[in-house]
Amino acid sequence: MSISKISPELFQKLVGLAALELTDEESAYLLTEMNHQLSSVNALLQVPLDADIQPTLHGIQCQGSGPRADVWQPFPTPSEILAGAPETEAGMFAVPDVKGAK
Repeated sequence: MSISKISPELFQKLVGLAALELTDEESAYLLTEMNHQLSSVNALLQVPLDADIQPTLHGIQCQGSGPRADVWQPFPTPSEILAGAPETEAGMFAVPDVKGAK
């Protein structure tokens, strides 16, 4: 799907999905900025590239060792962390319900 401009209707749908509360002024500004960004992305898509060019997240080769293994390591004294919490429940952080979450 390719779009050239975000319509006010689509923008309102996106605002609703993101659960944002915006003033009319903020909405107008954000819609304009999003359309500027979309225009920039569409311009970049028009740049001709050879078929053998692979996509990358950055333009340099990574040096050194790779990322460390993602291994779970329990904190030796979790009570120290919980001591700084405003509220705990059953040995865990207690947090308020998220508005609109199901």
